[in-house]
Amino acid sequence: MDKVVIHSVGLGKRYAIGERARYLALRDVLANAMKAPMRLFGFNHRNAGSRSREQMWALRDVSFEVQQGEIVGLIGRNGAGKTTLLKILSRVTRPTVGFAEVHGRIGSLLEVGTGFHPELTGRENIFLSGAILGMGNREIARKFDEIVAFAEVKQFIDTPLKHFSTGMQMRLAFAVAAQLEPEILLVDEVLAVGDLEFQKKCLGKMSEVSKGGRTIVFVSHQMSQIRRLCERVIWVDRGVIQQDGPTIDVASAYEATFLR
Repeated sequence: MDKVVIHSVGLGKRYAIGERARYLALRDVLANAMKAPMRLFGFNHRNAGSRSREQMWALRDVSFEVQQGEIVGLIGRNGAGKTTLLKILSRVTRPTVGFAEVHGRIGSLLEVGTGFHPELTGRENIFLSGAILGMGNREIARKFDEIVAFAEVKQFIDTPLKHFSTGMQMRLAFAVAAQLEPEILLVDEVLAVGDLEFQKKCLGKMSEVSKGGRTIVFVSHQMSQIRRLCERVIWVDRGVIQQDGPTIDVASAYEATFLR
């Protein structure tokens, strides 16, 4: 297939080291509004040093395309920028520079329990996640039994999620993302949480999903999984694409760096 579903141009993401997101109450918003006129005259209560904190580029000048139906592996060392890239594609965070166009409904597995609420039951979380993916209640209900069977959590489906083990949460999250048929599936290193039998089951499901014309971007440190599932691999290092090409070539080049 030759339809481009992910188009990234010059993506860059910069963070201030030590920066934390602030959650503002209404009083903070009003206080900031009152201070705004003072800033026009150069008065600022903040320390000038706070504006010069060290900056770190998690991604820099990342450009690539993914065709419909492709299974693309995303590899690299810890901290290379892989998860940041998936978060930008998922619209969880915005790039500092550049842009990414994504055409199609996205299902994301960026961490265990993404989109789940710990106080809701497994059943309620299936409907919640389905709604987040843009599904109607009828469509979710039609797929419900398949999701529960795939996740192997039937006995606990009416138990609050906070009582699920990490592996159970991962199985349910993957089952929802795969069975509700998003057009683009973004999978981070969540399969590492499951046992070998379930990892094999997930890889088989992703292969089946791709044959239906859906697209997968798969992050893993397991080169055996990457070689088994992916036709193409993008190797990211220090926020920059080092190599993009056939799996056998890129995976071998990446592994060779550990032998130097």
